[in-house]
Formats: sequence, C-alpha cells, structure tokens
Amino acid sequence: MKHLLNLSVNGEPVEVAVPLHHTLLEVLREDLRLTGTKHGCELGECGTCTVLVDGEPVLSCLALPIELEGTEITTVEGLTKDGRAHPLQIAFAETGAAQCGYCTPGILLAAKALLGRNPRPTRLEIQEALAGNLCRCTGYIQILQAVERAAAADPADYTKPISV
Repeated sequence: MKHLLNLSVNGEPVEVAVPLHHTLLEVLREDLRLTGTKHGCELGECGTCTVLVDGEPVLSCLALPIELEGTEITTVEGLTKDGRAHPLQIAFAETGAAQCGYCTPGILLAAKALLGRNPRPTRLEIQEALAGNLCRCTGYIQILQAVERAAAADPADYTKPISV
C-alpha cells in the first residue's frame, strides 16, 4: 500500500506516492531520481547518504519520509544555485578532495550544515562535524583543506558556473 507524501526537496514542493516502509534514500533515488545521494551501508555508519533536513545532517538510509512532511530536504543537487557551484563544491574541486566521489555528496552536505552554524570552524570542529562520513580515497586531508577553503570564502559566493 502506498501513501501520498507532500515533501519539499531542494526548495521545490514534491508529491510522491510511496510505500510507508521506504526510506528517504529510496524515495530520493528511486522515486524522485535524485541520484546524487549515494547508497552506502544502509546501517547509518558511513554517512554516504547524508542529506540536510531543515539544515541539519540526516542519514537518509535511516529516515522515513512520512516523518519529514513539513520539513525542507536538501540533497547535493540542491547545492547549486542558478547553475552555479556552491563554494564547497568549488573548494572540493580545487583541492582534489573528491577522488572517486562516492562519499562526496554526503560530506558536502555535512560540511554545509557545519558552515551554516559556524561559518569559521577550526580544523578540529571540521573533523568533528565530518566524523560520521567515511572516505576510502583521500585520507581526509584534502577534505579538511577544502572545507577550510570554503569557510574562508564568502558563503554566498556562487561565482563559477558548473561545467558538464
């Protein structure tokens, strides 16, 4: 049996009929075709599926969409603004923080939440905010440097168009 949900995803109202037992991850990827949110461990241990709910990081593999009606859900696709990259995306590209890229969407959103509450975090605060996000490629140094670089930029600086 499916339930009709009214969600707000990346600033847009969305109406979707889904089984009540589907996770937010399943709804985002399978029903809404927002595949930037990655499927990882399904246990809430890797952070790969991190999205923002009302600006706070949430593991979408553990969240039920029915509980999120009336909230604002942001996926990695929602980081761009008018076709321009978010300062975090730019910093990740410039520092080589995104290698295979699988963990990157979750880390970007966890970092965005951090910068939303603390625009100038210390290295330790960045490490703590990203502690739930695993990366097997970078060794984390470039990731930390990218967040520091984005923190030094103007948070509203969407200056570079995304090239495909």
